Amino acid sequence: MKFKKLGNTDLNVSLICLGTMTYGEQNTQDEGFEQMDYAVEKGINFFDTAELYAIPPKEKTYGKTEEIIGNWFQKRNNRKKIILASKIAGPGLKWIRKGGDQFSPKSIEEALNNSLKRLKTDYIDLYQLHWPERNTNYFGELNYEHDENEKKWNSFDSILKTLKKFIDRGKIRYIGLSNETPWGFSKFLQIAKEQKLPRIVSVQNPYNLVNRSYEVGMSEISIREKTGLLAYSPLAAGYLTGKYRNNQMPKNSRMDLFYDNYPRYHNQRTYSAVDEYFDIAQKHKISLTQLSQAFVNSRNFVTSNIIGATTMKQLKENIDSINISLNKKIIDEINLVHDKIPNPAP
Repeated sequence: MKFKKLGNTDLNVSLICLGTMTYGEQNTQDEGFEQMDYAVEKGINFFDTAELYAIPPKEKTYGKTEEIIGNWFQKRNNRKKIILASKIAGPGLKWIRKGGDQFSPKSIEEALNNSLKRLKTDYIDLYQLHWPERNTNYFGELNYEHDENEKKWNSFDSILKTLKKFIDRGKIRYIGLSNETPWGFSKFLQIAKEQKLPRIVSVQNPYNLVNRSYEVGMSEISIREKTGLLAYSPLAAGYLTGKYRNNQMPKNSRMDLFYDNYPRYHNQRTYSAVDEYFDIAQKHKISLTQLSQAFVNSRNFVTSNIIGATTMKQLKENIDSINISLNKKIIDEINLVHDKIPNPAP
């Protein structure tokens, strides 16, 4: 396994991070245990979860993933071996603290304490804001339109001051963002510096061959501020495995079960790009999955690549991507497709 420094911290995280959002929905607890055991065996020391999970978000499965991870910690007695990341949900879901004012001091305290209880731990290494409170673009939304009458949201300095309180108490070690924009990213860094508040150490945003939008505006900040990307959806919800090519729909796959949850991928430009990346992979005698994962692994602004799997076969192929290096010829071929069909699924 390869490792990178998490921001400006003293933590070295594995370049492959185990994503867990399927535990409690598409994966049972036993299957989750098997995945976590195998990941640790292969040198992974970084797990990512969220209070929101399992996915897709439902009241019935809210918190289930954290519970499964907590049960695994208790069973294996190995909490200290894992660098654990979790997230507090943003606004909009009525079953999570009534859907609003999610980053107030009261809400953060409630969310954090409940996550700690489910995870059966007394600290979280990296606590992230899952999506912004303010009116902005995330989850595939484009063309920001400012709303003069947007609902009041908690100021960045208020959020940082609240998080500092829990860092001082030892319940959180470091903090990160997720589904953030260049403006939000830079403002959090600026305010932390000016007011000597805790500094953001990472940003968790989508990044893959059909969505390289992080390279516009965000990647430079990540590099210059040493606040790297935790890349999620490296396989574009499975499209970059090739299993949905030629109108295929494998039974019990994510698109078979939850097609309407992933509209960003349902367009001809994405299908065409996937076909071209598939041809590159075939030409160089690797799978499309390996090509896609190895590309994310190779980016200098990526701190860790968050993989996910519903089967052990998928998990093993994803983790094995750490052993694949893409030469300049392959990267050049990838970039030619990107120039031709840029970001079809942002």
